[in-house]
Amino acid sequence: MIRTLINAIVRGEEGHAGPVPAMVVAAAGAVVLGIGAAGDDLGWLAIVGGIVLAVGIMASFLMNHVMVEYDIYARLETLEKK
Repeated sequence: MIRTLINAIVRGEEGHAGPVPAMVVAAAGAVVLGIGAAGDDLGWLAIVGGIVLAVGIMASFLMNHVMVEYDIYARLETLEKK
């Protein structure tokens, strides 16, 4: 039952919760970037955090397009008979 509920939340268009895992990765990258920027000898950590942040943001846009927008556009195309 819980698995069905979580699946409905993630796959549903109402809440757009599909890209949340990528957003969590981006948030972790932002935290690591801040820690790396605050430390004197942690420049490498800031670089890694920036890369993880960028990958998380790009993945969230991609997941949003694939999981939410693609289905909406497919239904619109069907309605317009293209």
